[in-house]
Amino acid sequence: MASTNRFDAIVIGSGVSGGFAAKELTEKGLRVLMLDRGRMVEHGEGYPYDGKPAFEVPARNIMPEPLVKSDYFIAEHGYVAPSNQSFYNDDRLNPYAFDEGEKFYWIRPGAVGGKSLIWGRWSFRWAPEDFEANKRDGIDGEWPIGYDDVAPWYSYVEKYIGVSGSRENLPYLPDSEFQPPIPMNVAEKWVKERLESKFPGRKLINTRLSNMTEDKPDQNRTKCQFRNQCSNGCSFGAYFSTQAVTLPAARATGRLTLQSDAVVTNLEYDAAKKRVTGVRFVDAKTGQAQVINADLVFLCASAMASTQILMNSRAPGSDRSHFDTSGTLGKYVMDHIFRVGIDGEIPGMQEYIEFGRRPGGVYIPRFRNIGGDEGVGFKRGYGYQGGARRNPAPPVGFGASMKHGMRKYGPWRFGMGAFGECLPYKDNHVSLHASKVDRFGVPLLRFDVRFRENELKMMADARIQGEAMLKAAGLVNVTSSEDEHVPGDAIHEMGGARMGKDPTKSVLNGWSQAHSASNLYVTDGAQMASVSCVNPSLTFMALTARAADHAVKQLRRA
Repeated sequence: MASTNRFDAIVIGSGVSGGFAAKELTEKGLRVLMLDRGRMVEHGEGYPYDGKPAFEVPARNIMPEPLVKSDYFIAEHGYVAPSNQSFYNDDRLNPYAFDEGEKFYWIRPGAVGGKSLIWGRWSFRWAPEDFEANKRDGIDGEWPIGYDDVAPWYSYVEKYIGVSGSRENLPYLPDSEFQPPIPMNVAEKWVKERLESKFPGRKLINTRLSNMTEDKPDQNRTKCQFRNQCSNGCSFGAYFSTQAVTLPAARATGRLTLQSDAVVTNLEYDAAKKRVTGVRFVDAKTGQAQVINADLVFLCASAMASTQILMNSRAPGSDRSHFDTSGTLGKYVMDHIFRVGIDGEIPGMQEYIEFGRRPGGVYIPRFRNIGGDEGVGFKRGYGYQGGARRNPAPPVGFGASMKHGMRKYGPWRFGMGAFGECLPYKDNHVSLHASKVDRFGVPLLRFDVRFRENELKMMADARIQGEAMLKAAGLVNVTSSEDEHVPGDAIHEMGGARMGKDPTKSVLNGWSQAHSASNLYVTDGAQMASVSCVNPSLTFMALTARAADHAVKQLRRA
C-alpha cells in the first residue's frame, strides 16, 4: 500500500454514505481526504436554531410566501423552513436543467453532513426478497448480492449508530439490532389493536428510527429529548448524523482532512491501467481548480450527483464516460412514490393528551405481493408511515372566550401516508445538458424520469386499502387524498450507476466497485438496482461499510 500521494483515499460527499466511508477508511489506517461541495457545519455550534421556540426563529419558522412563490425551488418543494434553510442547496446559485413538461424534484443539501442533517431517520433493513425481486419478476438488473451478504453489515451499522424499534419477527421486514422503541401513544395502541384484529397478518408497529432511546457516552451522544426538532440539527447527537457520529470518529484517528466548498467536477482516469488516478474539484469560494491524487476513491455524493460526476468523467472531445462501458450509466433512475394520504378521527379518549413531541410515529409494513404475485394488478408493494395526534383547539371568536377555548384540545386523529416501490425502467434516465453548464463549467443534469402504470396502480390500491383499514378499525370521518406524483419528491432517488452481475448491463459489481476501475467505489443510492418500499439510508450505510472493508483488503494485497 506504499504511495507517494498525500492521501491514500478520497471520499466525495459527507452524507450517511460518505461519513461512514471516512470513518471506516481512517479507522483502518488510511489517510483520507473528504471533499464536500457544501459549506461547513460543525456539530452543535453550526445549529443556530437548535432548541429554539418558533418565536425565536425568523417568520416564526414559516417560509415567507413571497420566497415560496419565487423561483427559489427548494422553498416550495424541499420541506425547508427558516430554521434549516442554511442546510439546503441554493437552487438559484446551483440549478439543474429540465425541459418543458419534465418534472423531477432534485432536493439537495448544501452543507457538510449532506442529507444526514435533514433526513427523516426512518431506518429499515431490506428483506431477502427485496434483493431477489428483479430476478423473480423477470426485470433486467439482477442483484449480484443477497440479504445474507449485507446482514452482518446491517448489524454492524445499527449497533454503532443506534436504532430504536421493536422486534416483530416479520420475514418481509427483518428486525434490526434495536434499542428500546419509542412508545406508541394511547391512540396508536387503540388503532393497532383494532386494525390487527380486523386484518389478520397485517401489523401496525413501532417506527424504526435512528433516534436513540439510550445514551452512547462513548460517542458523547445523549438519547432523544422528545423535542421533534431534528431537522434543525441536534446538539445532543440523539439522531444519527455525520456531524454527531462518523465525522468525530474519523477525526479522532488523526488521519482525516476535510475540505468543504469543494465542488468535484470529474474523476481523472488512466485508461491503460483502468484506474482512477485523481479527483478534480473547484474551490467554490475562490474558483480555483485542482486535482488531488489517491490510490482509492469512494464516490458518495448522492445518487444523482455521483452519476453526474461519473458522466462528466470522459476523455476530451468524447461524449461517453470512462465508466459507461455497459451503456447503462445514468439509466434506471428510481424514487419512492408516496403522495397518498389517509386520515380519520378516533372516537373517545378525550381524557388523554400526549406530553412531549416524539420524532416518528408508527409503521404498517408491506402486505401486498408477499411471497409471490397475489394477482392485485401490480408488482411489488408499499407500506404506510403515520401516527396519531391531538392538536390544540383552533381559535374561535375573540377575547377571553377565545383564549379559554384554545386551552382545550380537538379530537384524536390518525393519519398515514403510503410509500411505494418504483420499478427500474431503463428509459428513466438522466443526462448531461448539451449546452447549459453551471458556474463551475460542469454540464447541468437533465432528468427524464416518470412513474408508470405499475406505480399508479399501486398507489390507487394503497388509497383503497388505507381507507378500508381505518374504517374497519373504528375511525370516523375517514378521508383520503392523492396529490401529483413527481419523482424526486420523496428524496429517495436511487439508481444511475447500478450494481449487477453482468458488466455489460451494470456500472458496478457486487462490492459497489466500478467494473471499469477497481479502485473506484460508489456507495450511495446510485448503486441500487431496485428500491424496495422502505427507506434506503440504512442499506446505503451497510453497503458502504462492506465496501470499505473490501477496498482496504484489496489495497493491502496490492
